[in-house]
Amino acid sequence: MAETDYYKLLGIEKGASKDEIKKAYKKLAMKYHPDRAPEGKKEEYEEKFKEISQAAAVLSDEKKRAQYDQYGNAAFNGSGSGAGFSGFDFSDVMSQFRSGMFGDFDDVFDHLFGGSTRSRTRSRRGSDLLTNVEISLEDVAHGTKQTIPLNKLEHCPDCHGRGAHDFTTCPHCGGSGTVRRTQRTAFGIFQQTGPCNYCQGQGEQPQDSCKTCEGEGVIRKKKEIEISIPAGVESGMRLRVTGEGEVGSNNGPNGDLYVEVHVAEHKFFKREHNDLRITVPISFSQAVLGDEIEVPTIRGKADLTIPAGTASETIFRMNGKGLPDVHSGSKGDQLVKVCIQVPKKLTKKQKDLIKQLDEEKPSKSFLAKIFG
Repeated sequence: MAETDYYKLLGIEKGASKDEIKKAYKKLAMKYHPDRAPEGKKEEYEEKFKEISQAAAVLSDEKKRAQYDQYGNAAFNGSGSGAGFSGFDFSDVMSQFRSGMFGDFDDVFDHLFGGSTRSRTRSRRGSDLLTNVEISLEDVAHGTKQTIPLNKLEHCPDCHGRGAHDFTTCPHCGGSGTVRRTQRTAFGIFQQTGPCNYCQGQGEQPQDSCKTCEGEGVIRKKKEIEISIPAGVESGMRLRVTGEGEVGSNNGPNGDLYVEVHVAEHKFFKREHNDLRITVPISFSQAVLGDEIEVPTIRGKADLTIPAGTASETIFRMNGKGLPDVHSGSKGDQLVKVCIQVPKKLTKKQKDLIKQLDEEKPSKSFLAKIFG
């Protein structure tokens, strides 16, 4: 039987780096995972999985790779078939892989080839937190600061999150945090590296217990933080405060705090992105004769000229009187709709004046001539 070319099997060049070998192995292991085998091809996939694992195990080890490059498969077994690769039981690897003992393909690679002494007690990032704040439309116009109350776990300040003050090197793992377990099977010896159960992969053991956190390494703390809310922010936008989320585990980084902003409805203004709309009343005489009126803006008051003969529901644009854009800072406009107020109570003099105006209206015969 012809020898298997490990390089061709993994689809790599002869001078491939360890990272390239690892990447190729992970890709093929995903493809030929026995649990992904089509119906009737289970044995074929298991055999393929065993072959690529064997190839990667040899090529990832500099010493074994050099022997393979010089002698081929015969460097590891007398027959050259690759079925009795010394020191590894690939059938056992597959059974443990399918059972979920390995967390991911990086773990498979590291445990299979002994390429890592990392602890299984990994550092983990803390969870993110979400809170809500409500601000006014005036706050949107100017930007504001808000004080956020928090009640969350943080690293104990006395022991710096370690749970103790005095530590000694773990005698069971020699400070590495990992131990190697050897299992003898009918196919050979299978070695597996895992976290030390005595020190939980830390490599050291506490000699006391921190009184502040009672050995937990974390305490619950109430605190307040001040955040800046930029001008122009819109409802639903989230601001991120880095590192103010839940505490990380095993010296992992803290999560982040997200602050979701909600803008309260305004009594007079309606927002349309960066523009503001408002309705103001004017009198009949102001509409007819024209006038200069004072209208409210989000930043105070401003004058608006009403030209003579203005109809009710007319909209005037006041440039730059709206809200700033949260990104560019450029301001929107204020749109003012005027509504003519009809007085409900009139004096006799006012009624007489209106009657005089009414005499100027077109006669029915004149209207009939125009509209037929």
